[in-house]
Amino acid sequence: MTFRKIEPEKLSQSVIRQIEELILRGVLRPGERLPSERDLAERLGVSRPSLRDAVADLSARGLLTSRANSGIFVAEVLGSAFSPALVKLFSSHDDAVFDYIAFRRDIEALAADRAARMASDTDLAVIDTLHQRMQEAHKLRDPTLEAQLDAEFHLSIVEASHNVIMLHMIRSMFDLLQKGVFYNRQSMFRQRANRDGLLDQHSSINRALQNRDPDAARAAVVHHLDFVELMLRDRQRADANERTAEQRLAHERERAARAK
Repeated sequence: MTFRKIEPEKLSQSVIRQIEELILRGVLRPGERLPSERDLAERLGVSRPSLRDAVADLSARGLLTSRANSGIFVAEVLGSAFSPALVKLFSSHDDAVFDYIAFRRDIEALAADRAARMASDTDLAVIDTLHQRMQEAHKLRDPTLEAQLDAEFHLSIVEASHNVIMLHMIRSMFDLLQKGVFYNRQSMFRQRANRDGLLDQHSSINRALQNRDPDAARAAVVHHLDFVELMLRDRQRADANERTAEQRLAHERERAARAK
C-alpha cells in the first residue's frame, strides 16, 4: 500500500540524528569530549535512559567512544581515511609532499570559491576572527600559535564551503600534517620573512572572502600554496646541499688525517 501509519519516533532516535548531524557537519570534532550525561540530557530535553540508548547506538557504530573515568568522546574517525601502511609510505617519499600540496591547492581553491559564494555572514565572521588572531600571534617571537591558527584558518574556509565530504577529507589531511607526516609546518614560520609573507597571503585570502569575490579568493589560495611549495622545494635543496657539504667536510678531514 502507498501510505503507512506514522509511528512516533523514539526520543533516542532524535538524539542520535542530532549528534550524527553535528559530527557530519564538523561541529563536533574527533576527540572532543561530550558534556556529562546529566548536562547533555538536560540540554537535549530527554531522559538519561534515552540518552544512554542513543550513546550506545552511536558507540556501537564507531562514532562515539567511552573512556574510563573520563566520559564520552567523539571517536577519532579521521584515522580511518588512510591506512597506517599508506601513512608510513607518505612519510618516506618526498614526492608525496608535493602531491599533498597540489591536492590542497586544487581542493582549497574550490573551497574558497564556494565559501565566497555560499558562506553565511557568521561563517565569514569566524574566518575573520581567526585571521585577527593570526595577526596577534604574528607579533609573538614563538611561531607555534601562529602555525596552529594557520591550520584553523584554512579549515574554517572549508567549513564555510558547506561540503561535508570536502570538510572531512581536508581534516584528515591536516591531521596528517599536524603529525608531521608530510613536513613540519612550524618550520615554515621560523624565518621572519616567511612569516611576513604567509600573513600577507592569509590577509589576501580573508579580504577576498569578506568581499565575497570567488575569483579573488580562489587566486589568493593558489598563490599562497604556490608559495608554500616554493618554500618546501627551497628547504629540500638546502638540506641536500648541506648533506653534500657535510660529505666534503668529512672527506677533507680524512685527507688531512692521512697526510699526517
